[in-house]
Amino acid sequence: MKKEWFVLQTLTGQENKVQTSIKARVALEEMGEYIGQCLIPMEKVTETKNGKKRTLNKKVFPGYVLVEMALYDDGKDVATGKRPIVERTWQFLRETPGVIGSWLMQRPSPLAQREVDAILSTKPARAVEKPRPKINFNVNDTVKINEGAFMGLTGLVSMVDPDKGKLKVEVSVFSRKVPVDVDYWQVEKVSLEDMQTQPQE
Repeated sequence: MKKEWFVLQTLTGQENKVQTSIKARVALEEMGEYIGQCLIPMEKVTETKNGKKRTLNKKVFPGYVLVEMALYDDGKDVATGKRPIVERTWQFLRETPGVIGSWLMQRPSPLAQREVDAILSTKPARAVEKPRPKINFNVNDTVKINEGAFMGLTGLVSMVDPDKGKLKVEVSVFSRKVPVDVDYWQVEKVSLEDMQTQPQE
């Protein structure tokens, strides 16, 4: 049975719980034919706090895990024109603690191979100590990410933590809005004029 990669949405902070549950139940329920790898993409980030440097492992996609699974049959339903869902896989996901049920009802689409390759080949962010810039960010500011796994993406600031010098930026990944935690120095403000003058591909 053909397996494809999917982005599985989880409750915030329960990515590890979902991964552990899936791996354990695949062996227990003999689901190897239907469920393959389950990954939580991570990156190493070095930050300096109170003069001390430390390296942290951060999730690249908070609130999501990547699962290789046979969710759809190869053929198409004559009535709908869509590939029928593999009921055993669907039920397995519904019974996985921490998985958001509303995500399952949206008939998720598999990732394109180029998206899978980009994620699996992502190298950890280079641990570089950088000074915190004296720039004030506000909610709804448009910023471009210049460092880390989301480098090159533009999004809107949804939360600002000036004490820690961190932002939460909403970017579009796999046609979904994904919240990304970044440091001040990893982004730059983008004005409307800058966006209009960017060269078109």
